Amino acid sequence: MLLKVSNLTVHYGKAVALENVSMEVNDGSVVTLVGANGAGKTTLLRTMSGLIPATSGEIWFRGTKINSLEAPRIVKLGLVHIPQGRRLFPHLTVLSNLKLGASLRKDQSAVKQDLDNVFQHFPRLYERRNQNAGTLSGGEQQMAAIGRGLMADPKLLLMDEPSLGLAPLMVAELVPVIKYINDRGISVLLVEQNVSLALGVASKGYALQVGRIVLEGDIEQFKTSDVVKAAYLGK
Repeated sequence: MLLKVSNLTVHYGKAVALENVSMEVNDGSVVTLVGANGAGKTTLLRTMSGLIPATSGEIWFRGTKINSLEAPRIVKLGLVHIPQGRRLFPHLTVLSNLKLGASLRKDQSAVKQDLDNVFQHFPRLYERRNQNAGTLSGGEQQMAAIGRGLMADPKLLLMDEPSLGLAPLMVAELVPVIKYINDRGISVLLVEQNVSLALGVASKGYALQVGRIVLEGDIEQFKTSDVVKAAYLGK
């Protein structure tokens, strides 16, 4: 088991953001977490990556309990978070943004190899490597954010709404990108409001509603679930 979340509860002040959430991600898998705005999806990812403290419950990653660990230590273990909104450093070049993703790594030959791999898979980033990240299009910025995540050498990549703000053509390009990441042996936990995208790449899913898991199962169950159709597909 790569990631195991058990009975996780998170509060914002007195408000309950997550309540008794349990979920698992296996090695080599793509798991999706779907839900409406305000369901708690981003809160869950931020808690996993050490940015928000849990009120109770446990998070285990690669056999280590990570609840009380600081974010850099969690990244070193191989859990890497690509945040919603991309969060690039707009006044730094694309190359500098990518290298920041590898700032905790010591093997510089491996870092160089990963940088070459990112440029090979995202040739537009190579073409724009000396441009400031803030000058890129939305789709290019998303590719840069994904590339920066890959530079951290993840075992599990948390992707928070990668399709947000992208044109439909760019959204379609995310499907082969996620499959490429998974083919490299990296597991993915994908948070997406675009359920068609999520169901197109994942093998297992969880549905979050008002801070609680209301459905879990393989992706075929999700495609036929009345809960998903009613809450997320507008049917």
